[in-house]
Amino acid sequence: MSRDIYRTGIPGYNPWQLADGYHFDADLAAKACKFFPLFLRHVEGACAGKPFRLEGWQRAVVGNLFGWLDDDGYRRYRTLFLMVPRKNGKTPLAAGIGAYVTFCDGEIGQQNYCAAADREQAGFVYRHICGMIEQEPALAEQCRVYRGYKSVEKPDGSFLKVISAEANTKHGGNSHLILFDELHAQPNRELVDVLTTSMASAMRKQPLLIYMTTSDYDRPSICNEIHDYARRVRDGEVEDAQFLPVLYEASLEESEAEVDTPDGKRPAWQTPEFWSAVNPNIGVSVSEEYLKRECLRAREEPTYENTFKRLHLNIRTSTEERLIPAALWQRCAGAFADGQFAGQSCMAGLDIGATSDLTSLCLVFGEPDDMHALWWHWMPRDAAREKERKTLVPYVSWARDGWLTLTDGDEVDYATIRANINQVGEQYAIEHLAVDRLFQGAALCQDLARDGFSVIEHSQGPAAMSAPTTDFINAIKGGRFHHGDNPLMAWQSGNVVATLDSYGNIKPDKKKSGNKIDGIVACIMAISLVTGKEKRKSSVYESRGVLRI
Repeated sequence: MSRDIYRTGIPGYNPWQLADGYHFDADLAAKACKFFPLFLRHVEGACAGKPFRLEGWQRAVVGNLFGWLDDDGYRRYRTLFLMVPRKNGKTPLAAGIGAYVTFCDGEIGQQNYCAAADREQAGFVYRHICGMIEQEPALAEQCRVYRGYKSVEKPDGSFLKVISAEANTKHGGNSHLILFDELHAQPNRELVDVLTTSMASAMRKQPLLIYMTTSDYDRPSICNEIHDYARRVRDGEVEDAQFLPVLYEASLEESEAEVDTPDGKRPAWQTPEFWSAVNPNIGVSVSEEYLKRECLRAREEPTYENTFKRLHLNIRTSTEERLIPAALWQRCAGAFADGQFAGQSCMAGLDIGATSDLTSLCLVFGEPDDMHALWWHWMPRDAAREKERKTLVPYVSWARDGWLTLTDGDEVDYATIRANINQVGEQYAIEHLAVDRLFQGAALCQDLARDGFSVIEHSQGPAAMSAPTTDFINAIKGGRFHHGDNPLMAWQSGNVVATLDSYGNIKPDKKKSGNKIDGIVACIMAISLVTGKEKRKSSVYESRGVLRI
């Protein structure tokens, strides 16, 4: 695993930290560490109201951060990159550091910020700081806490405020302390750049920037950029005496190495020894039993494996996952009898392609514990021939066998699709028809609503697609989904790549899937209606029979 120099729990220096122009003051390190249990109390959970007693790894972080000085007596470290898995207490630790700087740095007119991707996340650290202040009269009498305005203010002009990437204005100023929470969730680098440049003033002799995060996905991001820099500093590839990297992590390769267990060989990430190595607060704020349950879920649900590895083991995983193993899809096969579902109630999803692309309709019959899917597909004839010539995908053959309808010309024929969907509606009792909220062919959807269909706008964003996508996969794994041996859909099922956003939401990604998955997307929207995961809301189209969810 990655070299970890912070487990000693001794607030002292390590050999690699020796650098010209800096020295370690053990008394200052001890003062900072003692501040926590003497003046701070936890604000939530089982420890609420109890003194904040630092764990060994936390004493090492605080001791090194405040014990090292330059030759002028100012703090050596200007940046701390703290990366620990979820539930390891990084928010309370950061709040304690924020309180110590605010009240003990001796600097007048401090401009301190709690920053994050959104105001709610930024408020987490602030809420802990406020709770700590309000429980300690010696701190409370030195400031005023304005919870509504998310601001702590001192008579000397110092303040601590909440700021987020959602802010409409730039926050420059002359920052002294920045507590940057969940860096992996930052949508871009803008807020990071604004705040870091605000610390450039020569009037600030010892500004402090603290990044707190779990691992990001393997993608271009400001979090990964700074994380990679922290790794290089840790490994001695970059000399930066003012940057303190604290990384509890493992590589993907280390996690997949097979190890012996009482149950036979398993990947390392499934073992308690691995969990302990990367979770410094195990047995304190994160329990082994909790990790055991989450690991079992990751083993049983492929869509959750990367989430577990990233959030609980700090493994930088891919944003994408092959969603449907071929063996699982085949296991759900089985031809349907002619007219088997005629007249039966169902939910429908319609994914309308671009002007020369595939359009797919999926009907899902049954309940969540036993679902059956039927599909219809349309494509312009000229486009199908050209795509088959370029990609060798047998669109024309599928059309000849009745799995695909080719319309005349080289653009989507909405009139034909409308007529065909009305024919389908005469054969099956479609309760609701879900379409993409940002759909192509808005006129077609309005026409279908006028034809009597209950059309519901359904977002294809991660938040709306995550729950039904998970339901879809779990139904396939559990043998609760049946698809009737549709060869076009067998091909699409092998194309699906899913992506996860920074909050763990999963969805099929059309851009990364490489080839068509429109039928799968239509199916997932229909399953969303079957399982009732989405809340329906009236839209501007309600009077015309279109609802939004």
